Formats: sequence, structure tokens, C-alpha cells
Amino acid sequence: MITLSEFFEINHEIILFAYGLVFFILGFTIFVRVRQSSRLDLARSLKWLAVFGITHGFNEWGELFIPLQAEYLSPVFMRGLYIIQLSLLTISFASLFKFGVALLRSIGRANYLKDASVILTSIWFIIAIFLLASEGASHQEWRSLSVALSRYFIGFPGGLLAAYGLRAYTQERITPLHVPKITRPFQIAGYSIAAYALLSGLIPPPILFFPGNILNSASFTDFVGIPPWVFRSLIALILTVSIMRALEIFELETKSRIEELEQHQIIATERERYARELHDGAIQKVYTAGLLVESASRIAEPNSEMSKRLEQSVSVLNDTIADLRQNLVELHAHKPTEPTSIPTLLEQLANTPHYKAMINISIVTDLPISKQLSPRRTNHITAIVNEALANTVRHAQAQEVQITAKDLGKQLRITIKDDGIGLPDNFKAGYGLSNMRDRTKLLNGSIKCLKDNGTSIILTAPWTDIAL
Repeated sequence: MITLSEFFEINHEIILFAYGLVFFILGFTIFVRVRQSSRLDLARSLKWLAVFGITHGFNEWGELFIPLQAEYLSPVFMRGLYIIQLSLLTISFASLFKFGVALLRSIGRANYLKDASVILTSIWFIIAIFLLASEGASHQEWRSLSVALSRYFIGFPGGLLAAYGLRAYTQERITPLHVPKITRPFQIAGYSIAAYALLSGLIPPPILFFPGNILNSASFTDFVGIPPWVFRSLIALILTVSIMRALEIFELETKSRIEELEQHQIIATERERYARELHDGAIQKVYTAGLLVESASRIAEPNSEMSKRLEQSVSVLNDTIADLRQNLVELHAHKPTEPTSIPTLLEQLANTPHYKAMINISIVTDLPISKQLSPRRTNHITAIVNEALANTVRHAQAQEVQITAKDLGKQLRITIKDDGIGLPDNFKAGYGLSNMRDRTKLLNGSIKCLKDNGTSIILTAPWTDIAL
């Protein structure tokens, strides 16, 4: 009866190939999914996890196939192959590091770590490829030391940062959607990456200095009876399955959210159209009819039957106007009834889960606290900004959106700028933009739609209400 250690030694090549295959499938799957979900900042961050999976898979396959070439290639060529393999290992760890940074930056954190992975990788190349390779150490010592440096200083912190970034992103962007089937797979993926960081970053090949001279792959295998790369394979499998499951559900949920967003926007637009038609059409006509009846009653004989009928008609018309105005109130019942400050309004829109899951929205305001919009003007501003954000989500393929509000004295200027693909050359205004322009006219303001490294919507309107 063979021991576990002997079993893994006998099947070393098969398991090692499966180990690399799991990582490769992880990377390949993410690349396919990212192409289908390019509107999501999470999908763009996941590209770095895809690079990690593919490069790490090739690194592990190198451990299997490179030794087979020793019989046919010279030592110089073999050393070159091992340098490529070490480079793939380090690039994979750097990509994992970058994945964590990208996630944190998408929620407005860790901007100072933007270039950290590049700096660490450059330092590793200088030490491992140029300094250690020229020190005259044996081939095995050089490889073990280079791998240890890569795991300690890039793989370990990169894995922990990626796990923390995925956890933070899940809490801020995924959990507010209240879809547990999305949240759980990403939580499992975060725990898997953290476990991988420990088993991969802290267990290098045997080296001469601490902690690698005590905790290394050989001592771990002697103590547990199973090589560490077996546990790494299982973790990679769990990570792959959880990411695949999360992306599958997340893609469906994103489409559902976009459809829901469009439906809400259509309903809001229809409400506003009915309200405008009611105000500008029916109420004005009834009001005009009332004036005509009143003028007729003044020329009728006092206390005559005609005069009494005309007075009754005026009363009925006044009741009708009151009913129509009540209908207007009910149409706007879902909207704010109290004055709202612009910063508060913009923060509420930016923190809407539908938008936060797809774009990173930043707010820049330069407004006096004392200035506020009336409820009616607040309704129009809210609808215009909401329509601009909805268009960005649906069409712009943007990652970042900046909303700037500035006080121009008697006027307010709001700019919504994204970093997306911009307006097409044959652009024609659709229903949404037409609705934005209609609302802008009701504000007695102006609106511009510009192509400038993305799309900019510039709304300028007076602070005060329009006299009707």
C-alpha cells in the first residue's frame, strides 16, 4: 500500500498538468466573459485576474515540460527557458496584485498603489535576472531564490490585496443589489484568493534564509504528507468555479437591471409628458373656457336664468381645474416635495445601486449651502441627470463618470462627463435626449451634448423658478 506522498510523487506529472490547466481555464473563461460584459468596471478589473490565470498556468506547465528539453537543448537555452518561466510566474503575481488595485480604485480607494505592481516587478527582474544570475550561484540555488523572492514580495501581498479588493468591492457594489446568488460566489472567490496567497506566497522552494529555510515546499510536504501545489490546485479549482458561477449570474442580473432601468425611465418620461400635456393643454383650455363663461355672465341680465346657469358653469369649471391640478400632484407624488440641495441630490443619484455596479461616479461641487432648487426644478434636474447616467450605462461603455456642479451666480451649471466611446459621427437625438431638452426648456436653460474624450452633457439653468 503506497502512502499519499508516494501517490502524488507517482502521479506528479498528471496532477501538475491538471494544476496548470485549472489556472488556464480560469483565465480563458474570464476573457470570454469580460468581452460579453464590457460595460462593468468589475469585468474590466477581472481582466487582470484572467492574465494571472493564463500566465500562471503556463508557468506550471513549464515546470512539467521544460525538464524534458534538457536532453536536446544546451544549458544556455535551458537557462533561457527557465528565465521565461520565472518571468511568467512573476508576471502572474503582478497581475494578481494589479487585480486587487483595480478593484480598489474602482471604488475610489488605493489610488497610490496604481504603479506598485510595476515597481515591484521591475525590482524583481533587476535582482533575480541580472544580479543573482551573475553571482555564480548554482542553477538550482538561483531558481529557488528567484522563486522565493517572487512569492514573498509580489505573490503574497498581491494575493492578500486581491482578496481584500474583491471583498471590499463585493460589499460596496454587489451586496446593495440584494442578490445573494451573486454575492456568495464572489465571497467564496475572495476567500479562495486569500488562501492561495498564504499557500503560494509563504511556501517557496527550500532556500538558505528565513523563513524559507524553515517553511518551504519540502518541509510542508514532510509535515502534511501532501505537496503544497496539490492544495493550490484545489484552491484554484474552487476559485475558477466560483468566478464562473458569479460571472454567469452577474451577466444576467446586469441585463435585468438595465432593462429595469430603461422601464423606469420610460415610465418617468411618460408621467412627465402626461403632466405637461395636462398643465399646458387641458388645464389651460378649461381655464380659458372659464374666463369666457365669466365674461358672458357679466353681460347677461342680472338674476336671469341665463346668469344663474353661467354662474353654475363657472363653478363646475373651477372644480374641474381643481381636479386636474390634483391629478398633477398625484403624477408627481413619487418625486421630492421639499427643496433639495444639489450635492445631496447628486450623491443620491451616484449611490443608486443600478449605477454603482456598472460605473464609478465621482461628484465635484462648488455650490453655496444656502442655494437650493424648488421641488419642481429639482424634479427636472433629477430626470435630466438620471437620463444622462442611464445613457452612459446603456451606450457609452464608460468606466468613470464625473458630475460637476458649479454656481454661476444666477445660474447653475451641471456637467456629466464620461470616459466612454463618445458620440457616433452619425448621431441623432433619441427620445431620451429629446426629453432632456424638453425639460431644459421648462427650466428656461440650455443643454449641450459634446464629444470630448468621451461624452459631456452640459446643463445650464437659472436657480429660480420660471414664472408661468
